[in-house]
Amino acid sequence: MIITLKDGSTREYREPMSIYDIAKDISEGLARVACVGEVNGEVKDLRTVIDSDCELNILTFDSDAGKHAYRHTCSHVLAEAVLNLYPEAKLAIGPSIDTGFYYDFDMPPLTREDLDKIEKEMKKIIKKGDRLEYFTLPREEAIQMMKDREEPYKVELIEDLPEGETISFYQQGDFIELCAGPHLMSTKQIKAFKLTSSSGAYWRGDEHNKMLTRIYGTAYTKKADLEEYLEYLADIKNRDHNRLGREMDLFTTVDVVGQGLPLFMPNGTKMIQKLQRWIEDLEDYEWGYVRTRTPLMAKSTLYKISDHWYHYKDGMFLLGYDNLEDLNNSEDASREIHGVQDLKMIENDADSDVYALRPMTCPFQYYVYKARQKSYRDLPYRMAETSTLFRNEDSGEMHGLTRVRQFTISEGHLVCTPEQIDEEFKNCVRLAKHCLTTLGLEEDVTYRMSKWDPENSEKYLGTAEDWNRVEDAMRTILDEIGLDYTEATGEAAFYGPKLDIQAKNVYGKEDTMITIQLDMFLAERYDMYYIDKDGSKKRPYIIHRTSMGCYERTLAWLIEKYAGNFPTWLCPEQVRILPISDKYDDYAEKVFRELRRNGVDVHVDHSTERIGYKIRKAQMEKIPYMLVLGAKEEEENAVSVRSRFAGDEGSKPLSEFVNQVCEEIRTKAIRKKEVDDSKKDA
Repeated sequence: MIITLKDGSTREYREPMSIYDIAKDISEGLARVACVGEVNGEVKDLRTVIDSDCELNILTFDSDAGKHAYRHTCSHVLAEAVLNLYPEAKLAIGPSIDTGFYYDFDMPPLTREDLDKIEKEMKKIIKKGDRLEYFTLPREEAIQMMKDREEPYKVELIEDLPEGETISFYQQGDFIELCAGPHLMSTKQIKAFKLTSSSGAYWRGDEHNKMLTRIYGTAYTKKADLEEYLEYLADIKNRDHNRLGREMDLFTTVDVVGQGLPLFMPNGTKMIQKLQRWIEDLEDYEWGYVRTRTPLMAKSTLYKISDHWYHYKDGMFLLGYDNLEDLNNSEDASREIHGVQDLKMIENDADSDVYALRPMTCPFQYYVYKARQKSYRDLPYRMAETSTLFRNEDSGEMHGLTRVRQFTISEGHLVCTPEQIDEEFKNCVRLAKHCLTTLGLEEDVTYRMSKWDPENSEKYLGTAEDWNRVEDAMRTILDEIGLDYTEATGEAAFYGPKLDIQAKNVYGKEDTMITIQLDMFLAERYDMYYIDKDGSKKRPYIIHRTSMGCYERTLAWLIEKYAGNFPTWLCPEQVRILPISDKYDDYAEKVFRELRRNGVDVHVDHSTERIGYKIRKAQMEKIPYMLVLGAKEEEENAVSVRSRFAGDEGSKPLSEFVNQVCEEIRTKAIRKKEVDDSKKDA
């Protein structure tokens, strides 16, 4: 057989050979660092025997597939170590992930000290250097073996596989693991690893199942690379909004209030207020929106007309109905009526007294539009609202401010003629990009066109022709804008495709930050129309959009982006005045009043601490500007300026500093740091 290598060279063998043996024949050094092989483009375990001509690429840790095998092997070492130390623990699953690996165990929660103890045991296993042996068993024998080993989660996994399936395992010493591979040849190849954390995780991600203990770890071939990654993790921890936001007194949560219902502290409230006032003024005075204010709840009838009731009801908070099961059973008939849009029948159905907190604003704003007859001259009619919404998220999904049960968004709906839809959609994208640029976030996002899934058409309103037409129109608009976007099947709303602007948090989890959506059905369902030039009634087109997105999620994003060092205009406290003693309190009050008169958020530190302590405290609290006041400053009507951007900026006339900081706030400038914190003298 002839083996063609990546560089184009060939090797010929008379007998079948494993990938590992071929790597060893090429070079002993290559065999030592080999993790997996790629045969004709398909990743294979090193133990795989090749018996015919093929193209072969030996992959090391530098490849994604190599990292996967390396770290997956480390997860097996982790599982063996845990069983050695905690024989009563039960094994669940232990995959590799982008940043390392994890393993879920049925065992009590672990402390950092426990993880350190497990690490020591792992090092012993690695030093012993057992080879990983691959073997298979028929399904029934595999089930019996795992029953004999008292591993109920493994039994469940095997029982989920089809009858007649051959089940694969890997064994290192006495430890046996259900696994499809691929893996390293020996545990001794693992050079550097670290168990990074432990948390709870539901079996199979289902909150109705038992909570297991998950251990996270990572592994590298070089200690220096591991240390670099651990430094990165430390930075992530310092940026994690769920921790930093609480430390900075921006928000908190309380069990008796409820999960996913954050309480905003004065500092966090001030930031949300600044964002909200900026967005509302921007939309109303620069982008031509009218502002609405609509109820936080409505009868089920409103949501049934649009079909939201049938798509979102499980995630809605319902009021006025005690037995949800009866409500579900009563809906088949009304859904059938709704299919033919007999709105009178829907309005008079038996469940019309059931209310729900709103998960969206669009049906409410449609009735604002309908309250007065509109002509083509009134369009586009752009409605905006700072909308508080409610969604009954699963408890396992909630995290800090990024996934909550009550949230507020910069929502809007644009009612357009067909001729206006292209330009209005483009303007929605321009507004979103303006908001991102102002916040310093534009470089951190990606764009995704979210399409329907034709294989699951019952989830959506309309026909394939409807969807293809509108998706083609959206694609044309995005191409004309020049956006670099991906396409995702099955991510559209049930009533239209959308542009999702995506961003990742510090842990790499992606969330949708801003959405702009074409709606091709709801105008007809709500009997919305306008009078055209010829006097006839026409159905308008509708765009659903957010300009900045969800305030809570955006604040979380900003915390992590800036590690709490926000642009001055967004800071809840922009300037802190530091008199060097109480003799200068009167002058401090004069400076305070001047700054407040100009709209600056300023406080005076009247404490009796030494000035060095006051400065360090303000620096720790990430205050943009500190004004030190003493005899010279009072005499000259000046301020001695220190900033987190440039350190000691020297003495300036008070009027000059006021003009400077007000200009920075007015223009929403993002001032860059010019010196390291370590170089600031205190």
